[in-house]
Amino acid sequence: MGVEFEVDEGVALITINRPERMNAMDADAYQALSEAWKRVRDDGAIRAAVITGAGDRAFSTGADIKSFLTAPSDLSEFWLTQKDQLLNRGLEVFKPIIAAVNGYCLGGGMTLLLATDIRVAAEHASFGLSEVKRGVIAGNGGTQRVMGQLPHAVGMELLLTGDRIDAATAERWGLVNKVVPMEGLLDAAMEYAQRIVVNAPLAVQAAKELALRSRDMGLDEGLRLEQTMNRLLMVTEDAKEGPAAFAEKRAPQFKGR
Repeated sequence: MGVEFEVDEGVALITINRPERMNAMDADAYQALSEAWKRVRDDGAIRAAVITGAGDRAFSTGADIKSFLTAPSDLSEFWLTQKDQLLNRGLEVFKPIIAAVNGYCLGGGMTLLLATDIRVAAEHASFGLSEVKRGVIAGNGGTQRVMGQLPHAVGMELLLTGDRIDAATAERWGLVNKVVPMEGLLDAAMEYAQRIVVNAPLAVQAAKELALRSRDMGLDEGLRLEQTMNRLLMVTEDAKEGPAAFAEKRAPQFKGR
């Protein structure tokens, strides 16, 4: 199976499971990944997700080029812009996504990484947008997100050379939050997820949405939307539970209502 999905204590674990192909994805795997993202978005029991790759060699190297070279071409699908939508291609998932990068994170794997919120990398991980070495460009947001997340010169180096950077360099430039030994990778990613899921889920989703939308708004509009969102949150049960738990010196029991 190209993508595995499991849920434990409010955290979905999504595993790209094609280690024999460096977790490169064919059409079926991309479709399964799309379904996984929609399940994360729609399932109220899920409050955060962790995505990783099977094995210890690759997070993902993007599209399985060989499979697409032999696939029949259907130009009519060019206009099916919402079919099998992906996180990095514009699917809106406001629940936090943590990446656990366990090796090569290249091409489409890198553009997937750029669409996640928190990133943990194994010490041997490497990162790159290698598309220009194949005669194309980094799609699914590759040319768009990298410039907003990295300094101009660093982003341009990745886009224009197609060369890789190692995990230490990725951490230095803020592409990943933390670098850990491979044996502690998933635990570190899950620890981030557990720190998130104890918080009020509606507030967490609102915070993520506002942070992402702020990139396309002026400060005045952003402040107004922030004020509006807070007014909506203030009438929720969770907004009452938080202060009550604090006053009673107990852990809050947020219900997402």
